[in-house]
Amino acid sequence: MGTRDDGKPDRRHLQRRTEAEVIDAVRELEKQRDSGKVKKPGRAWTVEKWLTHWFENIAAPSVRHKAANAYRTAVYRHLIPNLGAHRVDRIEPEHFEKLYAKMLTSGLKAGTAHQVHRTARTAFGEALRRGHTVRNPVELAKPPRLEEAEIEPFEADEIGQLLVTALSWRNGVRFVLALTLGTRQGETIGLKWSRLDRKHKALRIAKQLQRQTWKHGCDNPHKCGAKYHKANPCKEDCKRHQRKPCPPPCPPDCMSHARWCPKRHGGGLVEVDVKSHAGKRGIVLPDRLYDLLIAHEEKQAKERELAGSEWHEGDWMFAQPNGKPLDPRRDLDEWKALLEEAGVREARLHDARHTAATVLLVLGVPERAVMEFMGWSNTAMAKRYQHITGALRRDIADRLNGYLWES
Repeated sequence: MGTRDDGKPDRRHLQRRTEAEVIDAVRELEKQRDSGKVKKPGRAWTVEKWLTHWFENIAAPSVRHKAANAYRTAVYRHLIPNLGAHRVDRIEPEHFEKLYAKMLTSGLKAGTAHQVHRTARTAFGEALRRGHTVRNPVELAKPPRLEEAEIEPFEADEIGQLLVTALSWRNGVRFVLALTLGTRQGETIGLKWSRLDRKHKALRIAKQLQRQTWKHGCDNPHKCGAKYHKANPCKEDCKRHQRKPCPPPCPPDCMSHARWCPKRHGGGLVEVDVKSHAGKRGIVLPDRLYDLLIAHEEKQAKERELAGSEWHEGDWMFAQPNGKPLDPRRDLDEWKALLEEAGVREARLHDARHTAATVLLVLGVPERAVMEFMGWSNTAMAKRYQHITGALRRDIADRLNGYLWES
């Protein structure tokens, strides 16, 4: 069957009940050998063993924090509890499709099932490359239909209402940046004064601020979180988890609950690099926006003087009254309050980025310049973020009317 890792010939020995079964098994091995997809010798891993190894030793150390969190949820909350006992070389596409259907029936969204599907496809793709299986069953599985919600960027009058309201708020310039420059949440709250080029009135985007999950620093994570383990499932009339499905009980060897570990580390607000190389960019500010930032700096200087020794110097452009950085959760709450006070429809904070990209489309800015301004690495992002607004549709209709009927 080829060569083992130690260089010796890889010979397989088969035993079956009948000669016909032996012949079939030999032919299957020959097919694997001839196709170059030879399963490793020895007993196959279970899905639980492989996914645990893949996440802990292959995926988690090589991806960003948010991606690792998404993988962790898919593996430990959905894949292992439902499919963990299967052998990695015998699990079928239908097993995954049944899992997706079960998730939807339980009230989970199609997007969650898609995240589980993408995680499983990546994990089993690695199992295929390493010879633990001769195919990737997830490639054949069909995830549920996923319909992306149509995003309606803010119209010009809505942008005006938001800007006026934001400028009456403490740290309100933070939302002005989101609406005009399209900076991501982590990029905006992670801005520092040292990255403002006053000579050229430019802003350098290089880092972002994230809230990361705490990690255990003790020798026995399972014992450390003992009193926080969930032993039994929630009751049918559970009132605690109303916005999302009840989480399953903790596994027997649960090592979560690190936020209560006395020796916890690596969590809290952490400054990290932006998402991609293209995300590191410099933006020349409109004069009006630059003046707003300088005025905001003067207000912050008065807050620093008032706080005195309680001020935490971190050079943050947008900070709490004591100088500490803004918390992403609190920042989202303020965005929702801003929408309500401005009398503007409900929308995600990330929709401000879609709005900024759409404004560039309306202004006729060349695509290459838009990519650099927004920090995109490919043109596909323009199609995803730039939208046709109601005003733009009206303008198209007026132009057609003038060209066809008023000439």
